[in-house]
Amino acid sequence: MSVPAAELVIVGHYDMPRGYGTRRRTGSPSWMLMWTQQGSGHIEQGATTRTTSPGDLVVLASNTPHSYRTADDHWRFWWIHFQPRQSWLPWLSPHSAGPGFFVIPGLTAARVDETFLRAHADARWTGHGLPPDPTTPTQAVVATAAEARELVLGAVETVLLLATAGARPARTGDARIRHAQELITADPAAPHTVTSLARAIALSPSRFAHLFTETTGRSPMAAVREARVRHAARLLEVTDLDIGQVATASGFASPFHFSRIFSREFGVPPRSYRATLREGS
Repeated sequence: MSVPAAELVIVGHYDMPRGYGTRRRTGSPSWMLMWTQQGSGHIEQGATTRTTSPGDLVVLASNTPHSYRTADDHWRFWWIHFQPRQSWLPWLSPHSAGPGFFVIPGLTAARVDETFLRAHADARWTGHGLPPDPTTPTQAVVATAAEARELVLGAVETVLLLATAGARPARTGDARIRHAQELITADPAAPHTVTSLARAIALSPSRFAHLFTETTGRSPMAAVREARVRHAARLLEVTDLDIGQVATASGFASPFHFSRIFSREFGVPPRSYRATLREGS
């Protein structure tokens, strides 16, 4: 199975018979959201496994080996590849089933299905005129226009809000970790370190690093790097700043370092990313 490039936002709907399966030995550079409508699927990521039932929402973080397959006679499910906003991670953290593996069961509201269906249509929008009306999904759609990606990410946010607001988590997220995430999100370009973030929430660096990773499925500096890359991507999308200016504004030491990290996260260098977006819109 091919691995989607990190920057792509993709919406799909499958109804797959027994025998269907996908395995990504190095994981995916993007996150993945999966909502089971009918039947059952078996999902593995790292050492964590889950067999889903109708209404189960599963979110998989990036860059961890995973596989999924039909576990019953058929498996009907929606899926979206995306990059999360930092503000979503505290919503997910109480529902962690393992590192980078989040499960919210029993989400059966009709609003959720409508949101996915709308997202599938919005992904086809060119950014001109109005988005197309929803139709029966027959194939996956890549949101190429910046406006389409924002609408799909809005749909992901809606689903996560509906899921986490109505669920009863087994444990409560740590307010200190939420505060650290807020510090990162508020100013990605700041000179964040494990030590500085730990000091801000009155924990030792080692305890903070362990608790942050356990809660979010990401190390603190991985979260900082991802926030900086996401911030840089937004600047590339909506400004005419040159690559050096984007690098500085996003907290990278040099344009070369920025280009290397950006290419690793998104699969393309910053200039190509910007050019592709502008061609698509």
